[in-house]
Amino acid sequence: MNIMLVSVTERTREIGIRMSVGARSKDILTQFLIEALVLSLLGGITGILLGVGGSQAISTLAKWPTIITFFSILLSFGFSIAIGIFFGFYPARKAAMLNPIDALRYE
Repeated sequence: MNIMLVSVTERTREIGIRMSVGARSKDILTQFLIEALVLSLLGGITGILLGVGGSQAISTLAKWPTIITFFSILLSFGFSIAIGIFFGFYPARKAAMLNPIDALRYE
């Protein structure tokens, strides 16, 4: 959520320009929700790769048997996506509700 809030703050002027040339609030909301979704997808994939790699390393080095099920991977990936969408909605809505004139004046 903090990453998305910073992104909205840094791009306030860009949002103002887009809205002044005709972008609707829905367009801005969609843009930031897609950005949050992509970030959470990349984070989920990275987490899965690190988790599987760590599990294999522990299994090899400590001789502990580890089992990785498809359901656990799917559950963690789904949770990552849900968190990204949930915490990306507020900054996206904040960006979509900006007044174009105030956004253009923002420095």
